[in-house]
Amino acid sequence: MNTPDSALQRILCIGGGPAGLYFALLMKRRDPSLTVTVVERNRPFDTFGWGVVLSDQTLGNLRAADPESATLIGEAFNHWDDIEVFYKGGRVRSGGHGFCGIGRKKLLNILQDRCLELGVDLVFETDVADDQALAAQYNADLVIASDGLNSRIRTRYADTFQPDIDTRECRFVWLGTKKTFDAFTFDFVQTEHGWFQAHAYKFDGETSTFIVETPEAVWKAHGIDQMEQAEGVAFCEKLFADRLEGHALISNAQHLRGSANWIRFPRVICKTWVHRIEVAGRQIPIVLMGDSAHTAHFSIGSGTKLALEDAIDLANEFTRHANADVTEVLSGYEARRSVEVLKIQNAARNSTEWFENVDRYTGMEVEQFAYSLLTRSQRISHENLRLRDPAWLEGYESWLEAQADPAPGRPKPDQPLDPARTGTLPRPGAATRAAAERGGSHPAPPMLLPLTVRGLTLKNRIVVSPMAQYSAVDGAVGDYHLVHLGARALGGAALVMVEMTSPTPEGRITPGCPGLWNDVQQAAFERIVHFTHSSHAHIGIQLGHSGPKGSTQLGWERIDEPLESGNWPVISASAVPYGPQNQVPRAVTRVDMDALTAAFVESTHRAAAAGFDWLEMHAAHGYLLSAFICPLTNQRTDEYGGTLANRCRYPLEVFTAMRAAWPAERPMSVRISAHDWAPGGNTPDDAVEMARLFKAAGCDVIDVSSGQTTRQAKPVYGRMYQTPFADRVRNEAGILTMAVGAIQEADHANSIIAAGRADLCAVARPHLADPAWTLHEAAKLQTRALQWPRQYESGRDQLYRETARLQALNNNDKP
Repeated sequence: MNTPDSALQRILCIGGGPAGLYFALLMKRRDPSLTVTVVERNRPFDTFGWGVVLSDQTLGNLRAADPESATLIGEAFNHWDDIEVFYKGGRVRSGGHGFCGIGRKKLLNILQDRCLELGVDLVFETDVADDQALAAQYNADLVIASDGLNSRIRTRYADTFQPDIDTRECRFVWLGTKKTFDAFTFDFVQTEHGWFQAHAYKFDGETSTFIVETPEAVWKAHGIDQMEQAEGVAFCEKLFADRLEGHALISNAQHLRGSANWIRFPRVICKTWVHRIEVAGRQIPIVLMGDSAHTAHFSIGSGTKLALEDAIDLANEFTRHANADVTEVLSGYEARRSVEVLKIQNAARNSTEWFENVDRYTGMEVEQFAYSLLTRSQRISHENLRLRDPAWLEGYESWLEAQADPAPGRPKPDQPLDPARTGTLPRPGAATRAAAERGGSHPAPPMLLPLTVRGLTLKNRIVVSPMAQYSAVDGAVGDYHLVHLGARALGGAALVMVEMTSPTPEGRITPGCPGLWNDVQQAAFERIVHFTHSSHAHIGIQLGHSGPKGSTQLGWERIDEPLESGNWPVISASAVPYGPQNQVPRAVTRVDMDALTAAFVESTHRAAAAGFDWLEMHAAHGYLLSAFICPLTNQRTDEYGGTLANRCRYPLEVFTAMRAAWPAERPMSVRISAHDWAPGGNTPDDAVEMARLFKAAGCDVIDVSSGQTTRQAKPVYGRMYQTPFADRVRNEAGILTMAVGAIQEADHANSIIAAGRADLCAVARPHLADPAWTLHEAAKLQTRALQWPRQYESGRDQLYRETARLQALNNNDKP
């Protein structure tokens, strides 16, 4: 007969790593009457790791959970604030990062001693083959499965836990050295086959961890897969000789043969963390904890952190709900903790991919390469770096400003760098002195740097993204658009983009969308262009054809749903509807293609005549040109279907014709969907190839969006969630990019521009809520720097003058 599991008396932890030991001591500390047992297969002093890293924040969590063990851990820690990056003969060092290193063996011994002090039963040298038998032996009410990365328990109950294990691309080996590093050190070395990187940090007074990592293809090209362990270690010693300074590398995994000590990191995600087994007529919960439940790549040092904080969280949950039954406690723990873990795993994924693709960033100078490395996870932002090391960041901003294209008549500042390129960026005071000599005290924030594209110089890096307003009449924009676009032009952005505008009546998305096929429409746009230019902003237009997503209702009605009456026929690459409720489009013929190309060219001429500064071709979001590119919507068997090159053929024909019709000195961009977010669709790999094709055809900028090509898409949203796609396109295809998607504050834009992930930031919803978003964000930055170099005719100066001008207008004063 089953009994309720509300009475918790006996806890069994299977696995004596950080998660199992720490949870055991926390629960015993909370309630000494509990019987808590930890069963571990190794001996007390066995461990196969070197040092582990914890942040200052995690140390604070340990102090709150158990001050006694936290004190012992703190006394054994080696603390450092600096990160040092060696790359291509250069070196960058920044501070304020707040990390601690401790030997894994030392950490486990402290936790073991604390467990014994509190009365936890520790059972060593016991290999658990049957968790159910062990639970019965100890009459457990709760089983913690803390049996590590290769968890037998997770495997046994995989139908419940549903683990998703993704084996990553790089090979890495975990070594040690008696060379002690005074900073967390990253060393990047290029070989004839590719890049290796070392992650090194001191964890006690005489020893450092030294992790070597490289893509598997590079590892195999050097024949390391065929080497014995000693040979592989010797290879690494020679490769990183400059950093090791004569010290040897040490392996503590001599039991492994050949190259088995080089592994690929397995990213583990489990759908659920709790399973129930029946033991002696009782339902006993088994809970995954630590690496058995999840892993996070070592490059953000979070494996041990996650394990310890899992233990803290579950122990706290028992404390908060002392009278609740175990089922309720575990449910709350899993619901809350799984979200926190996912955030860290998302950051770890970004970090992992950065290290897997070091070659992507090797066109950068060491200064930007280091900044990109520091912000790789997207958890550390520009202003967060300022809090950590303001002098270093100011030096980097000065360097970045020196690289920016000067506005007409503006001299380029002197390089604030050591010409020998063996030192760090300017340290305290140097950047301030350099700026003071130019008439100011601080460098410009990255988002306010100018950018020149062909013959157009943008005063800053902020673009008002094209956003459908559904307010045109017969394709003609009116007073609403003058106010909508004009307000945002006054709001400080460098470039204001008009929403997707169709070259034909049938190419509109809805009856309220604009077009550019007649004189009335052209004249209406000329009025808006003239006003925008008078406000010291530039304006662009996005031309596109709705294709299979046309003839739908206005955005505030039922978006993407067919009109209830008055539908017009729609066309596409193939007869594939956007969704089951949408019209089945007619597949375009060669005659249709020629006519549509001619229409795009006519609209391009009209846009140039209207005075637009920038032209963008819309080839994303499932519209006509996107429908050719997406393999889910292009089922053609002619030369316009099949391979990606064939699928891009017609969009490239249209682009080439538009580029020829558009003035040579004016920039032209293409918006793409970099990821279809659906099985069988385009991926970021395809996006890089698309960008290369458009770059070869004369495209200046790729506007990198994603999704909306099929109703089956399942995007993963989040802060700046599309920026990694812009990063890939920019740094692999070698073309300027515009990032878009959940960029909501200046800190986001500054981080993106400074890291070289994109060259422009298109901001949509924040500009809807606040037409002067750019000015307001610039004003926030101005609180940090009240004076700027006076002689620069730069974007920031214009912004601050425009702020005063806008205030004067609001006060009915003469500007």
